[in-house]
Formats: sequence, C-alpha cells, structure tokens
Amino acid sequence: MAKYKIKIDTKKCIGCGTCVALAGKTFEMGADNKAKLKKGEADDDATVLQAAQSCPTQAILLSEGGKKVFPE
Repeated sequence: MAKYKIKIDTKKCIGCGTCVALAGKTFEMGADNKAKLKKGEADDDATVLQAAQSCPTQAILLSEGGKKVFPE
C-alpha cells in the first residue's frame, strides 16, 4: 500500500488517462472524464510516483509526512 498522500488537482487534469494506464489500482476515470482515486488497494509508491511524474499537467500531487514529494 502506498504511503504517499495523493491529491488530484481536477482543475489541471485534462483526462488523458496516463495515470490510469500506469497505476490502475490507484486511479480511475470519473464520470466527468477526470482522474480520481480508487478506494481500497493501491499501487506501490514507485508506481504512483511514476504516474505522477508522467502526468502532462502535473495534476497529481504527492506528499509524505506533511512534506511535498511531487512536484517539488
């Protein structure tokens, strides 16, 4: 289970689906065609970080222990 706290900035999300393709246990597309977090099981930290880094608009924000992990 991922230790990162994950937030999605829906104003930045363009609905490209990259996060879902890379981390399908963590992300899914919502009815508004924007990424949203799935409930329950999540991908490992490395996979979640890769998805965040691959987001073309940096709409995925990661933090750990109150400190920003991505984007820096």
